[in-house]
Amino acid sequence: MTIRVLVADDQDLVRAGFCMIIDTRDDLEVVGEAGDGEEAVRLAERLRPDVVLMDVRMPGTNGIEATRRLTAAEHPPKVIILTTFDLDEPMYAALRAGASGFLLKDVRPNELADAIRVVASGEALLAPTVTRRLLDRFVPTLADDQVVRPAELAELTDRELEVLTLVARAASNAEIARRLVVTEATVKTHVSAILRKLNVPDRVHAVVAAYDLGLVRPRPSV
Repeated sequence: MTIRVLVADDQDLVRAGFCMIIDTRDDLEVVGEAGDGEEAVRLAERLRPDVVLMDVRMPGTNGIEATRRLTAAEHPPKVIILTTFDLDEPMYAALRAGASGFLLKDVRPNELADAIRVVASGEALLAPTVTRRLLDRFVPTLADDQVVRPAELAELTDRELEVLTLVARAASNAEIARRLVVTEATVKTHVSAILRKLNVPDRVHAVVAAYDLGLVRPRPSV
């Protein structure tokens, strides 16, 4: 099955480069190009791509606002944010807007193609450096003194809260299984239940939810 991709970037050469990379893959197809966020939203509504590659900084409607509008649509595409800036705030804003991936523009061609495939399959994807910065900035400490938990967290069992905390600390399923002395299959079951109860699509957005709901706290500024 061919994955349909829309490329949105205000720089013609950059956009052309991404399109060339995508069109050389047998399972990927560029169905449209946009030079700004407004055009990206309009084309996505008409062309129904599976994945949108979205530049974060464009004139007029920027990539984050366009992502917010796309992911709120009746048939939302997956969105991968592309940027030349390895910055915390655009990264976090893009994730909160509903983006499923975040890559730097110096990504290698094979990595870009793989990222599109991963996101199209329903998984979340972040560049390794971005993942580390997200976790270092937003989720390193527990809110241990929180007494009243939000209703969303109240839906989770004690074990699910424990698993979510470890997920927020960037632990893999294997690491969580060793820590809790359970099987990886059991961890996967807990993670699936957490995503369902928090109404989030993937682990990355579960981390964002853990921060927003007060289960974890940002590292104090130094």
